Formats: sequence, C-alpha cells, structure tokens
Amino acid sequence: MNSNLVPFDPYYKKRITYVWRGQQFAFDVAHTIFSSFQIDEGTDLLLRLIEPAFPEPQRILDVGCGCGVIGICLARRFPQADVTLVDKDLLAVRYARHNAELNATTNVTVLGSVGLSEAPPGPYDLIVSNIPAKIGDYAIEHEFILEPLRHLRPGGEYWFVVVSGLNHLIPRLGPRHNLRLKEIKKRAGHSVYRIIAPAATVPTGGL
Repeated sequence: MNSNLVPFDPYYKKRITYVWRGQQFAFDVAHTIFSSFQIDEGTDLLLRLIEPAFPEPQRILDVGCGCGVIGICLARRFPQADVTLVDKDLLAVRYARHNAELNATTNVTVLGSVGLSEAPPGPYDLIVSNIPAKIGDYAIEHEFILEPLRHLRPGGEYWFVVVSGLNHLIPRLGPRHNLRLKEIKKRAGHSVYRIIAPAATVPTGGL
C-alpha cells in the first residue's frame, strides 16, 4: 500500500499526526481499526510513561498493535532493536505495515497473530500492549497478561495500559500469579502497569 495511493484504499479514513519526544509521526488509519479518530488516550499515556530498565532493548514486541502507533514510536526511539508488531485483525496488520514504511522504521516486522500464536519466539527485552477491553476477563488474564510474560527474558519488562473498567481485574492478578506487578499511573479513563519477569520461571497460569 504505497503512501501516495492511500486515499484510494477502500478502507482508508484519514492520516493522523502525532508528536512524541519531539519527533513527528504520521499514521494512516482505516474506518474499522481501533481509535481511527485520533491517537488513543491510553496509547498516548503509555508512550509518555514508558521507561524500560534496559537502556537499549534489542527485541521489542507490541501485542495487539492496531495501526502500529506504540511499536513504531518505540522502533524510532530504539533504532538498534528488532521490533515485532502482532494483531489478529488483518486490516490492522496491513495498515501497521504501511505505517512502518510511512515513518521510515525499517526495524519493524508486522505479523498477523491471534494472541502470540504466530509471534517469533522470545525472549524479548520489552513487551508492550494497549490491552483490548471487550475480550473478556479470561482472555485478558491468559492471552494478554500471562502469555506475554512467557516471552520475556529474565528481568524483561511488560508495560501495558488498560481502561479503568479493568482495574477490578488487573490488581488481583499480581498476588494470584505471584507477579512483580506495579501500577505506574492511574488517571481518569486509563491505568498503566508494568510487570518485571522473574529471573527464574514465569507462572503458567494454571489453565
């Protein structure tokens, strides 16, 4: 999908500009992709807070990438890293690939994947996600919390943002699975959390 041809793509809605850490990004979005009006407030909050302990992560994974905002921004911030974006929606994959090219982030790979089923095996230094709110507590717990942790290197970090409606669930998962879970910031509408992978084994979650 060439950037000059985007207005002729049948799914194309508009181009969104975004400034992060003094750099400008452009993201083309489709009508049916998540947050196609503007950059999601949760995504923006996560990006403005994320400070991984590894100063130069080598492998980054964005789970449920949508049109690619989080992963592409991190790819430009960490040009030495291999950044993988995954999403179950093939239209999102199409636009994320296009946006990676649009923003000249050549260190980005975008794959279609239900959960992490098609993601390259870990370990990753950093995993990120804007967790979808309407997939059910079980899927959130197992597909978007426990499964990403299995792909982290020891001491690696998982940063994610959730809507406030999930604050009934996320804090309980720390003690339930013995996770090093910390709430980084809570504000009206969203909360950002970080989980650090242990040096030994990662909990299986007990299906």
